[in-house]
Amino acid sequence: MSTNIEKWDVEDQKFWESTGKRIASRNLWISIPSLLLGFAIWMMWGIITVQMLNLGFPFSKEEMFSITAIAGLSGATLRIPSSFFIRIAGGRNSVFLTTALLMIPAFGTGLALQDKDTPLWVFQLLALLSGIGGGNFACSMSNISTFYPKRLQGTALGLNAGLGNFGVTTMQILIPLVMTAGIFGAFAGGSMELLKDSGWILGKIAAGTPTWIQNAGFVWLLALVPLAFLGFFGMNNLLPVSPGIGSTAKAFGKILWLYGLAMLTAGVGLYLYLPAPTGLGLLNMWLALPLIIVATLAVMKLAAIGEMKANISRQFAIFGNKHTWSMTALYIVTFGSFIGFSAAVPLSITVIFGDQHIFDAATQTWTHVKNPNAPSALTYAWIGPFVGAAIRPFGGWISDKVGGSIVTQIISAVMVAASVYAGYIMMQAYQSATPEIYFTQFMVTFVVVFAAAGIGNGSTFRTVGVIFDRTQAGPVLGWTSAVGAYGAFIAPVVIGNQIKAGTPENAMYGFAIFYAACLVLNWWFYLRKGSEIRNP
Repeated sequence: MSTNIEKWDVEDQKFWESTGKRIASRNLWISIPSLLLGFAIWMMWGIITVQMLNLGFPFSKEEMFSITAIAGLSGATLRIPSSFFIRIAGGRNSVFLTTALLMIPAFGTGLALQDKDTPLWVFQLLALLSGIGGGNFACSMSNISTFYPKRLQGTALGLNAGLGNFGVTTMQILIPLVMTAGIFGAFAGGSMELLKDSGWILGKIAAGTPTWIQNAGFVWLLALVPLAFLGFFGMNNLLPVSPGIGSTAKAFGKILWLYGLAMLTAGVGLYLYLPAPTGLGLLNMWLALPLIIVATLAVMKLAAIGEMKANISRQFAIFGNKHTWSMTALYIVTFGSFIGFSAAVPLSITVIFGDQHIFDAATQTWTHVKNPNAPSALTYAWIGPFVGAAIRPFGGWISDKVGGSIVTQIISAVMVAASVYAGYIMMQAYQSATPEIYFTQFMVTFVVVFAAAGIGNGSTFRTVGVIFDRTQAGPVLGWTSAVGAYGAFIAPVVIGNQIKAGTPENAMYGFAIFYAACLVLNWWFYLRKGSEIRNP
């Protein structure tokens, strides 16, 4: 069969059963592992930088933070152009190329980690390129939404995103594991010895243990190479959805051009935000993020060429629809929380439970000393993301049955309550000489948050499929996922700043207030009697 399909009418039951179902399933099951690897490579720096510190790489904690910050911002920003790829370049072309591009940061990271003398700017550049993995989500979800009839989009998108989200858990489990052995032989170089204790899913790894940190990059090539070929030869472009995409080479050129523009705006924004010596430190987070978003949209519109400019302009029509903005806020609640807490929980475990917190009444000061009973972040951090990713398909499935907005309403209420309680537990632990006694409650509460966010990921995407027609649903899915992805940067920064101030509970109380506001928003637009669009 040709990679380009000219007729596509999956709302016609006869066409769906005879032709559409088979093609849609094949594209879905190639898309899922490609998306999983995108998530893994995007988020891998959270684990890699921890191990770099344990191995004695000559960078400060602030410089390590700059690496993870760059990856988070880059991934979110690249989702903005990625949300337009399907219409202007085709699904097969977009998924293949964005998956193949992941080989660059994967291979480069493996090379850079072989030597402790590798300059900081090399790691920062690789983190910027790792953002391609975060950007992939927008075109992947936009693509899959076009292959399925509306009645099945919740389930299909839930499978694609839910199993794709497993990239976070896969990375958190696999990277510490592959670092323990020289699985690539002489090609990957020699080992380094841990200077500090580390850990993995089965517990502690003692200082002095040989470690092959470079495997954290090389390991992804084992799957990326065959997946790229599978995407090129096994996926399809739907011409009714992607008219006038031109040749494959021309489609690739459009993708590379728009990704280059977004990397430029992300790079400039990061330079203005990050403190010296990496950047100028002129902007705070709440100013830098909207400026990067607006600049990316403006540059895309102004610098697009030929028919690409007309296509992008047509898709910009989504910004005139109020439901684009309401669904964006709701997706921040769900995916923004999932990806944000995936990055922030390891930090919280390390700082809050890694030290004993002792108050000196005479001097009215706190002392933080190493806690010998501290839990390992690398042992437990994967649990929440695993639950959130595993339950996401259920969110899509149940939303197909009862309606996406009622599911979103329920999980929003759960997240309000769980966030308030999580803040309370974090406060108790951060004021305790034995914080480990609160750890079980902390983990259970965050697992509830992850589960609710995972279900909500499926329900909000299902609602998008109900509200918007087929031509707008894809760009809206991409746009909402782009803004939600900034949670990978916002949550760690907010929680980290509040921990530094000694009030970690304020971060969670702030999130709870936002969730409550979005609960009211969801009711007003989609559940109240007389609303413009009731769902159900």
